[in-house]
Amino acid sequence: MTAKILVVDDEKIARVTLAEILRMEGYSVSEAGDGPEALAAVKDNSFDLVLLDLKMPGMDGIEVMQKLAEITPDTLVIMLTAHGSMESAIEALRQGAHDYLIKPSSPQEILSSVAAGLGRRAENQHRRILLDQLDTSLQQLRDVEGISQSAATGRRILTFPGGIMVDLARREIWRGNEKINLTPTEGKLFQVLIENQGRVMTHRELVFLVQGYEITDWEAPEVLRPLVSRLRRKLATFPGGDTWIANVRGTGYVFEVPKEE
Repeated sequence: MTAKILVVDDEKIARVTLAEILRMEGYSVSEAGDGPEALAAVKDNSFDLVLLDLKMPGMDGIEVMQKLAEITPDTLVIMLTAHGSMESAIEALRQGAHDYLIKPSSPQEILSSVAAGLGRRAENQHRRILLDQLDTSLQQLRDVEGISQSAATGRRILTFPGGIMVDLARREIWRGNEKINLTPTEGKLFQVLIENQGRVMTHRELVFLVQGYEITDWEAPEVLRPLVSRLRRKLATFPGGDTWIANVRGTGYVFEVPKEE
């Protein structure tokens, strides 16, 4: 399948030139002239990677990247800027950029970065699929072999404000007639967050506790972000549920349920 790339740059000549280089390499390329146009594009289409100019009038590249992470957490970002500095490079990477290139970069530098980013994205997606399949298989095995044990020990039901009930063993959350089911990985993440309520947990720590493997500080947010996004969407079914998991910029997440007044 041909990778889909969005080029975002307020300089038309630079944007068109870069888009043409990528098209000649066989990629499917779309263009956007500013941040709002880019955000509108990703809401209507799915992109594998975004090449994003850092310095743009109105909404700069960092702000666009933050909003992209909320809309399409699986999409990688390569930041481009003619105003390179170590501070802006570090900030871009800290915010989750795959790479940082100084304009003008050679076509080979750009294509190499794009190829590396797409390869990394494919590996992470494949890894998540395998881990989800493994979690599902293990849970099915536990369900088959642990029926008598579950019946003997009973179910542990947690109560949240607003009459929200949580059964971690069955990965079920409900309130009245509203009910959601979590996948094994979502359930594990939810359990880890509940057990560490009020404590800021790093991306890397959460990946290790949920997925069971070590990962670099740069890779951890990319692996974790789609999972957190899916869990948040499900929790938003309940009043206030969309606020339970909060971002801690550059660090990770904190889970906190407001107390009833």
